Amino acid sequence: MARILIIDDNDFVRNMLKETMERAGYEVETAVNGVEGVERFRKISCDLVITDLIMPEKEGIETIMDLKKDFPAVKIIAISGGGRVGPTNYLKFAEMLGAAYTFTKPVDRKALLKAVKVLLQP
Repeated sequence: MARILIIDDNDFVRNMLKETMERAGYEVETAVNGVEGVERFRKISCDLVITDLIMPEKEGIETIMDLKKDFPAVKIIAISGGGRVGPTNYLKFAEMLGAAYTFTKPVDRKALLKAVKVLLQP
């Protein structure tokens, strides 16, 4: 069973994504920010990371950079509701850093599940 790490500081979003992925048959780990997320990824091997971009402690952009530096093959999906400048710029930057897919919040769960399935197929 594939394991997914979800990193999001918003309890509602994190729990909704966790429930969605578990219902689809995935094992799920969660973290509330990038610092905790990178630590969890180092301890527990995960097949995919779904990370928010705007978070306290360590933002998603920094999280993606850290994960890609130490684990170049890691598969990442970035999500964002925006912040001051809207989500588009953040999501474009996440793609430049190696996020395979990006989604704006609120996340279309069907589209997200499709992206996860594509990334996790052998």
